[in-house]
Amino acid sequence: MTQEAGEERLRLRARGLDDLSVISALTQDALVPVGDMCFFEPEHSFVLALNRFRWERKASADARERVHSGLRFDSVNHARFRGIDRHDRGQFLSLLAIAYDDGVVTLNFAGGGVIRLEVDVLNCALEDLAEPWPTLWTPHHDAE
Repeated sequence: MTQEAGEERLRLRARGLDDLSVISALTQDALVPVGDMCFFEPEHSFVLALNRFRWERKASADARERVHSGLRFDSVNHARFRGIDRHDRGQFLSLLAIAYDDGVVTLNFAGGGVIRLEVDVLNCALEDLAEPWPTLWTPHHDAE
């Protein structure tokens, strides 16, 4: 995994499960506009624009921030969607987790939506694209 923290912006690459676990944790609760995700079939890449909560910051009231980020998967052969209305381009999805197993990347969203990417190899990149801004809300998950 590579990381550049100039100006407090993340730039990470994952080529293994351990690295992807870090990216999954950092993108948990990211808001993803349906209109800002795309499978570029000729380039074999899938990209999403994220509004991610900055989990890497301390969770104090004065340190809660969000940032616009880009998430890209390369070596993608197929992208399949379940439980996501891709025609509702203004809809926002909440990313819960990213998993990888046996050539398949799975992006799980709140409400049961799933994106399944069939890949030749795991090759993922996360990059913050702008300056962070303060937010009043910290994502919360109830224990079941």
